[in-house]
Amino acid sequence: MLVGWLAFAQPWSNAEKEAAIIQSILTGLNYYHFQPQKIDDQFSEKVYELYLERLDGGRRWFTQADVQQLEAFRYDLDDEALKGSYEMMDLAIQLQDKALSKTQTWYREFLDQPFDFSKEESIELDGEKRGYARNDAELKEYWRKLMKYETMTRLAQKLEKKEEGEEEFKDKSFEELEAEARKEVRKTYDDWYGRLRKRKRSDHLSTYLNALTNVFDPHTGYFEPIDKENFDISMSGKLQGIGARLTTEGDYTKVSEVVVGGPAWKQGELEKDDKILKVTQENGESTDVIGMLLDDVVQLIRGEPGTKVTLTLKKKDGTIKDITIVRDVVILEESFARSLLLETPDAEKVGYIWLPRFYADFQDANGRRCSDDVGKEIQKLKKAGVQGIILDLRNNGGGSLRDVVKMSGFFIEKGPIVQVKSRGRKPEVLEDIDARVQYGGPLIVMVNSFSASASEILAAALQDYGRAVIVGAGPSTFGKGTVQRFFDLDRAIRGHNDVKPLGEIKLTIQKFYRINGGATQLRGVEPDIVLPDTYQYIDTGEKEHKYALPWSQIDPVPYRQNVYRLPNVERLKTASRARVENDAVFRQIDEYARRLKERREDSDYPLQLETFLAEEKVREQQNEAFKELFEKEVVPTARNLPEDLPAIQQDESKKARNDEW
Repeated sequence: MLVGWLAFAQPWSNAEKEAAIIQSILTGLNYYHFQPQKIDDQFSEKVYELYLERLDGGRRWFTQADVQQLEAFRYDLDDEALKGSYEMMDLAIQLQDKALSKTQTWYREFLDQPFDFSKEESIELDGEKRGYARNDAELKEYWRKLMKYETMTRLAQKLEKKEEGEEEFKDKSFEELEAEARKEVRKTYDDWYGRLRKRKRSDHLSTYLNALTNVFDPHTGYFEPIDKENFDISMSGKLQGIGARLTTEGDYTKVSEVVVGGPAWKQGELEKDDKILKVTQENGESTDVIGMLLDDVVQLIRGEPGTKVTLTLKKKDGTIKDITIVRDVVILEESFARSLLLETPDAEKVGYIWLPRFYADFQDANGRRCSDDVGKEIQKLKKAGVQGIILDLRNNGGGSLRDVVKMSGFFIEKGPIVQVKSRGRKPEVLEDIDARVQYGGPLIVMVNSFSASASEILAAALQDYGRAVIVGAGPSTFGKGTVQRFFDLDRAIRGHNDVKPLGEIKLTIQKFYRINGGATQLRGVEPDIVLPDTYQYIDTGEKEHKYALPWSQIDPVPYRQNVYRLPNVERLKTASRARVENDAVFRQIDEYARRLKERREDSDYPLQLETFLAEEKVREQQNEAFKELFEKEVVPTARNLPEDLPAIQQDESKKARNDEW
């Protein structure tokens, strides 16, 4: 428990509130983090470097003189944190504000005049390779080249459309298209700078605190109240509001998507690209939201089910319209498990289950859980007479530990699933204690380099048991082998309700280990069958993070299963490797992956239009050839289960979601 960490009697100033936040975070890290760190000069240096990278990783704003000012704090951030002060952050905000004003003047100046695209020159886009500019003159020259590059990329697209005879472009001169491109670049950068200038002190504070917490590990972090709310939504698959995704465009909040089946979709008047001018609550309280931060607008629109909210909209045709929507619980169906029936060329029925996340509604005991949903999908597939099941965990970033243990148990009698170890304690073995086997037939688990955490627990357990064939795009999964828990900072401080909520901290409190004793941390799960992937030569996953916890190993635990034995796994692996090596499509995917790695490493781009267009043409030809590999429908027989069809066909929103899937 964090209750009683800090107690203050007098009303707080904002500085005292911020001091309490960082001191509460440090206390929590010391008590509960799996691998706590000494708060000393070495720690300070790590925080300094990580924070500086997040301030200006692209080396767009700071000169070496600016960095020199910040350098004075390299070994002082431990002392600042312990006393609850933010001198470096305050200076960084000042320097960044000055840099924004300076560079905005520059880019507008450059975009006011046509560029000379005949000159042979280039731009290095990798900030780390380029380094910080020595002075303002060097930084200004970088911005000239950047604006030229941004204009050139847009101009190239317009010239291509002109060449193809598109109506909007065919009669325009080069000069007109170049002017349009500069205008578009200016709008893009003005919009971006507008968002940067709207940041509140709490946004800067969040960036700084997360640099500090991420030195412990990349999954330990500070969450402002809105961030925690959004996290809960992603985990539960539901929210209370109108069912619309919003984005920022200049000073406006714009609708980017209306969630199918949600209150706004049912009401029927809210459309994509509508701009929200004003939000009025049921009690008549009205707020003009032009120029407001997106998170603040979202907070105004969300609300309890059954309450009404009126939006004043600027429609695409320029008309102004008020619409009233009754808020409700919005179910984000695309985040829940779904299944299909596949038929092989040999007329075998195969079940396919797609699980985007190991979701669980932690706020509602009766809310949806992925283990329950997958269990239901398995029963439906068995009823349909499938002869095998594919569980697709590609791009599944993990989620509920309880649910992954239960779900893994669907495929074995009972036994250990994963070992979980807290700091300084013996490992705890999490077991499936249910002797029932929900499915005992052939099983494939699909993964890729973005399958993480709970996905890796399930894949590792079923691989260790020899219960499933793990098929992966790429050499391994993500490599996140740690467990996090949220702690509410409000509970750390007695009273002072006037400054709450303070936010929450997500702490890495445990590492998990396979039942064979090895960790998935950093190394991930290596698939039995490895298929080529476009990102296979690019470092992805946990190992990309600077302060990821190391791989380690503990003793294995006894485990066995007699549900289904995979026959001739080694023979299967050998045959698959031979097929991949000899298959023309797989070879082309491998070649494309190598080119992609080369492109990532080559960050120096020409600024001569003729050279750029020639290189772009080659890239486009390569991209088109790659896209053509996937035009053939691999499984044309995929269809909904007969049991699901009546509900889909009777509900217009479900039908729309199903068609989209």
